[in-house]
Amino acid sequence: MKKIVTILGARPQFVKAAVLSRIIEQHKQIEEVIIHTGQHFDAQMSAVFFQEMDIPEPKYHLAINNLSHGAMTGKMLEKIEAVLVKEKPEAVVVYGDTNSTIAGALAAKKLDIKVIHIEAGLRSFNMQMPEEVNRIVTDRISDLLCCPTDVAIKNLISEGFENLSVDIVKSGDIMKDAVVYYSQKSAEKSTVIQKNNLLHTNFVLATIHRQENTDSIEKLLAIFEGLETIHNQFQVVLPIHPRTKEVLKKLELQPNITMIDPVGYFDMLELLKHCTLVITDSGGLQKEAFFNKKNCIIVREETEWVELVANGYAKIVGTDKEKMIVSFNDFLNSKSQFSKTLYGENVGENIYQSIISLINT
Repeated sequence: MKKIVTILGARPQFVKAAVLSRIIEQHKQIEEVIIHTGQHFDAQMSAVFFQEMDIPEPKYHLAINNLSHGAMTGKMLEKIEAVLVKEKPEAVVVYGDTNSTIAGALAAKKLDIKVIHIEAGLRSFNMQMPEEVNRIVTDRISDLLCCPTDVAIKNLISEGFENLSVDIVKSGDIMKDAVVYYSQKSAEKSTVIQKNNLLHTNFVLATIHRQENTDSIEKLLAIFEGLETIHNQFQVVLPIHPRTKEVLKKLELQPNITMIDPVGYFDMLELLKHCTLVITDSGGLQKEAFFNKKNCIIVREETEWVELVANGYAKIVGTDKEKMIVSFNDFLNSKSQFSKTLYGENVGENIYQSIISLINT
């Protein structure tokens, strides 16, 4: 039986991998070996996802975290390479744009193992973002690029990928499959709404964790000032990311909003279902908001998911407090219909069939 190795390290990757791993198990045509780099090591950021989503237990735990970008990527590259030499897979699957992504892709390519990049072709056009560097390099050394949107494919074509020996497919966004599949399970298993007394409350769901925001005191203060202003009108609920929590502690800041512990995927789905709208600097949560028919305010200067903004489902405000408040009021006064299908159907199966075609050639 042919084998693939899947590299995982961060929360969004666990969610996406759950979809593909389930389809691989259903078809029983290939063996999947999972490597967990340890990039997200907090139990609520990692272990809980494997438990509640029935993701196969990783065969390898590398426990690499809390390092600089260079040190983390270097250690991952070294340890992943050793595993690949031992496992001898036909291909390596990487997701998204994390250090785990680029390390897995580099390790495979240097061993002449085929690389499959899921969520390929996305661009923020901001090279100061580590994620932008990771995704560009990963795309360039991949053999199969599974793109979520037409825009992603256009990005690759404009960069000359049509002249390279690489398969480019429009697969759709695998996150959509996860939301559809796990929505019923989250309703049955999650208690986050009841536990935090949110059942009959209008609340805004917020997440702030991106390094460009947490590393800048000025940006972070502006974001939380905006959230506090909104909190005076609508309760703002923020599952606190470990990085953000640490920064707030160092600055001795206690924002006047409702901060709760990090949540698992089922809890996040229920928060998305029940909230009024979303404010985030996360990439994945922008789409999860859309899949749950909620508008999104993006506290970044750009987004990879430009179709959300183009169709009026999301607004980019950067870290401008006034823009955040204006956008919040605009969304309250004009509800979107969410009638468009932007991210495909049966995405996991599409990706699986592309992988089968690649490893059988």
